Amino acid sequence: MSPTSPLPASTSPETASGTVLIRSAADVSDLVNSGTARGRHARMIVIIALGGIFLDAYDLSSLAYGLPDITKEFGLSSAMAGLVTASISVGSLLGALLGGWLVDRIGRYRVFMANMLFFVVTALVCAVAQDAWTLISARFVMGIGVGMDIPVAIAFLAEFSRLRGKGSKGSRTAAWSPAWYAATSGCYLVIMLLYFVLPDAQLGWLWRFTVGFGAVPALVVLLLRRRYMNESPTWAADQGDLESAAKILRQSYGVDARVADDVPANTPRPPRPGPASYARLFTPPYRARTIQSVTVGIAETFGYNAVAFGLPVIIATLMTQGPLTTIASSFALNLVFALTGGLLGIRWASTKGAWPMMSLGFTIQLVAIVVLGLIGAPSGTAVVTAGILMLGAFMFAQGFGPGAHIMSYASLGFPTSMRGVSIGFNQAVLRLGSTLTLFFFPILSTGLGTDVYWVILAAPVLGLIALLVKRWEPVGFDADAEERALAGTGAAARS
Repeated sequence: MSPTSPLPASTSPETASGTVLIRSAADVSDLVNSGTARGRHARMIVIIALGGIFLDAYDLSSLAYGLPDITKEFGLSSAMAGLVTASISVGSLLGALLGGWLVDRIGRYRVFMANMLFFVVTALVCAVAQDAWTLISARFVMGIGVGMDIPVAIAFLAEFSRLRGKGSKGSRTAAWSPAWYAATSGCYLVIMLLYFVLPDAQLGWLWRFTVGFGAVPALVVLLLRRRYMNESPTWAADQGDLESAAKILRQSYGVDARVADDVPANTPRPPRPGPASYARLFTPPYRARTIQSVTVGIAETFGYNAVAFGLPVIIATLMTQGPLTTIASSFALNLVFALTGGLLGIRWASTKGAWPMMSLGFTIQLVAIVVLGLIGAPSGTAVVTAGILMLGAFMFAQGFGPGAHIMSYASLGFPTSMRGVSIGFNQAVLRLGSTLTLFFFPILSTGLGTDVYWVILAAPVLGLIALLVKRWEPVGFDADAEERALAGTGAAARS
């Protein structure tokens, strides 16, 4: 069997009088993967996980429009403006590494519950910051929360979903993309509403209200998490705690799951992973998947941060449009193009897979950037409209292609035992790319003008190269079954 082919699911756990008997972690994994176990709490956990991603995107996007006002208010140089925007990415880089390890070591639930406090407190501190260094420090700490949240949120999306079909792991990990763009659209909607509400003399404070508003949804998600969240049953079972896994199945899925009587009571538990667990990402069969997921991720994050995050800069500066046009265009591009693409990404994930959608997305982005580079500085309504439509095409392709499926590549090819570190490592590398992009993009756009498009062109080119080198399809792949098969092969070889 090819290492990239989905492994067959094992048979369902034995049932007796409506009771599901659990004898191993494989029984728990197969029960969730089959989709026969469904429950209201399990669906709420998926929604809450997407709510965490919504907050990540809102906080990352909330300063996009306000950067010129921040630069003016604090008298920042281009380098300091880049530091303001990049500080959250530096924090998220560290948060991803720490969070990825903790997610596998102490569980999904504990990390999930802890990091909401980062969002509430830091959003309020950013809103009242009186100098650039306070703002930079608060955004850095906020980034730690963002970095910790993504590994645990994606792990929940994967581990509370069936392997194939409607509501599959592929569809739900792809759902992080429309959640992200719903947040960025919501952010621009908040900005637009505040633009009309605030007096002209107070428009310089618009960024403060926008950033501070992020504390409101954070509190809502925190309250929902306290009521509905539960540990991942597959993680609990993978730790050897079958009793807890059965309890979670009863609470979250409404399944009468019980540990079989013939299972030894004192089953030894596997050692908890330490920081060295990141080294496992570079052992077969995970090495090639790690390298490919990181490479397509770097391409995606470079293109996203330069174009999507930089929309206000591109429209206001490179296209020389006024503030209202800039806000309205940024809102429409996120809502109409990116969010629509993300919703289609969910629909297509299970039927078409991640590889074809990523390849098509990068191809459309390549064409869009080439056209923008040829247009240069637009003059006249028709040319400006064409330029904005090319930005829309880029965002649409981002939504269903690389934006949706970088998480599929980072999570679905890796088993429960190392899913946290795989996502954490992937996100850490991506955040390093984000940090460099957010720091240098204001400098490059100022120095190069519209020639900056030819620099951005490197993103889709790199993504296509990485996909063409190895056609690896993570959607529908059972990494836990593969891990068990590899363990069985190793045990047989040693005997």
